[in-house]
Amino acid sequence: MVTPFDVPLAQLRARQSLKWRTYAPDVLPMFVAEMDVSAPEPVVRAVHDAMAAGDTGYDHGTRYAEAFAEFALERHGWDVPVARTRMVPDVMIGIVEVLGVLTHPGDAVVITTPVYPPFRAFLEHAGLHVVAVPLTEAGRLDLDALDAAFVDARAMLLCHPQNPTGTLHSAAELSALGELAARHHVRIVSDEIHAPLVLGDEPFVSATTAIPHAIALHSASKAFNLAGLKAAVAVPGAEAGADLARMPEIVGHGVSQIGVVAHVAAYREGGAWLDAALEQIRANVATVGRTLAERLPAARWTPPASTYFAWLDLRGCVPPDVDPARVLLQEGDLAVNSGPTFGTQGAGFVRMNLATSSDVLAEGLDRLVGTLG
Repeated sequence: MVTPFDVPLAQLRARQSLKWRTYAPDVLPMFVAEMDVSAPEPVVRAVHDAMAAGDTGYDHGTRYAEAFAEFALERHGWDVPVARTRMVPDVMIGIVEVLGVLTHPGDAVVITTPVYPPFRAFLEHAGLHVVAVPLTEAGRLDLDALDAAFVDARAMLLCHPQNPTGTLHSAAELSALGELAARHHVRIVSDEIHAPLVLGDEPFVSATTAIPHAIALHSASKAFNLAGLKAAVAVPGAEAGADLARMPEIVGHGVSQIGVVAHVAAYREGGAWLDAALEQIRANVATVGRTLAERLPAARWTPPASTYFAWLDLRGCVPPDVDPARVLLQEGDLAVNSGPTFGTQGAGFVRMNLATSSDVLAEGLDRLVGTLG
């Protein structure tokens, strides 16, 4: 069976993106969130047709939100309020712009760590004060710690599903979080970019359906490997539409017309491609579990409920205060993300990207085990 991951390593190494140009050719890159896939054929066709027709002007209308709403209803049973959505250039820019409406410079914004490193960088660049609240040992939201942090906070930037742990926040957790936030007059902004990448039976529930005053950001970029074709949509909860409407109109000027063409095609015609990709990612997760149990039992991990990352606890494989990511790069020619970049709780951890072929994964695991075993 042909899958989106049937791309020869030599062809991958010819790519010009960050993943394949950061390190020397002898290093196997399994770090940044790029998938080793061929593009969905409907996306290729739609982009080609738009370019051939010279349809390269400015984005207009609600076609992105309409396509996303169809996808969200089918995949998540979520009725997206198309008329109240707003287009943004990408998820992180959208987060900053939404928080610009909900906060003032110097306000405290809570994040839950370990978490996607640009959260801190973007928030600080926007003049906001970042307050990090660790997840529990089980990777869940620590509601007591959040209750304390919300006393002096104005907003919370939620990562849902959580990157790098792959945790899916449940409807009950989100409802409890919403109650805390309402009590403290804290606004919730939810980065939900990995929502289509659910790996098990646990469903994805948007924060906006459990928290009426929440605003969520979505994009096809992660699930369909379209980071180079930028577009995203902001979706308000039932009580957040007026706030989202206050976002400046010029924010939408940064949306890529060709990005919208690509993402709409992915949402409307890429379902079979996504299902095949998820099947391979699930198989890769199982392979990691077997390999660690058999060949590197000192490593620990919890298989992700979503995303395509393995968040590996390698504290039993290296001396204290040694970053295993550096060891793997210097001694194993394997590039993974360093845990501490996701927060202090990441010391001794690494994030490994599993969105690749079984052959590349096997080579990466051989390098991991050969270096630390």
